[in-house]
Amino acid sequence: MFLLQTTSSSGYSFVLLLGTLGMLVLTVGLIIFIILHQKRVKRFNEKIQDMEKAQQRLLLNASIKLQEEERQRLAADLHDDAGPLLATARLYLNENLVNQDKATQLQSIFQARQIIDDTIQLVRNISHSLMPPTLKNFGLESAINDLFQKISGSGTINASSRFHEYKDRLKEEKELIIFRVVQELINNILKHSNSSFIHLTQNVHAGKFYLRIHHDGRGLVQADFEKLNKSNVGLGLKNITSRLRVVDGNINFEKDISQTYYKVTIELPKDEPYE
Repeated sequence: MFLLQTTSSSGYSFVLLLGTLGMLVLTVGLIIFIILHQKRVKRFNEKIQDMEKAQQRLLLNASIKLQEEERQRLAADLHDDAGPLLATARLYLNENLVNQDKATQLQSIFQARQIIDDTIQLVRNISHSLMPPTLKNFGLESAINDLFQKISGSGTINASSRFHEYKDRLKEEKELIIFRVVQELINNILKHSNSSFIHLTQNVHAGKFYLRIHHDGRGLVQADFEKLNKSNVGLGLKNITSRLRVVDGNINFEKDISQTYYKVTIELPKDEPYE
């Protein structure tokens, strides 16, 4: 009887030991799993951060390249056009002019004045390319309406725009950025989409300023845009992203639910009115 109780007690102790070891193994396994999982999460987060840094570098490089291209274009315009004009005007106004007869002097002065007027117009055109006068004087609505009227006037595509809530102008620098983004988008549509119409609308909702461009040609969806934006091509799209980042803006490309046209939506915070 005593032997039976001893055997039973030993068996119970053995089972208890196995259970304890099982719980210990399970606990250790769980701890190892958590540690490994945390390491995987950490590696994943580091990979995401590396990708974000790479994306930031791409956008920064695109922005720098855009600014450099604009500087080079301005330098070329001034060097190739304004430089020769001013040099020619100088020839007419050389130091020997005082020794010429009055008729020759007047003719030289007249020629020099014509050249200087041409140079002034050239510089004015360059200035307008930096800040379109319609945009500066009358605001984003007038500038975009003017752009669309010129496109529609070509007779090759039906272009229209309508602003619904634009009582107060935005800040000048923000309007210029938006206008350049719209120009880039419209240029891409005209070059690549083979659309028959482009329509732009504007509205304000919940403190956000929205511009939406619709067209019925070939277009992009957001996945296409993000893929191009992360690649070494699509500089124009990177420039769009870089510009919008300055004003805390976003852009979304999608195909309408009817599958009949594409839509591009620009969204940014509505700041205090321009004064």
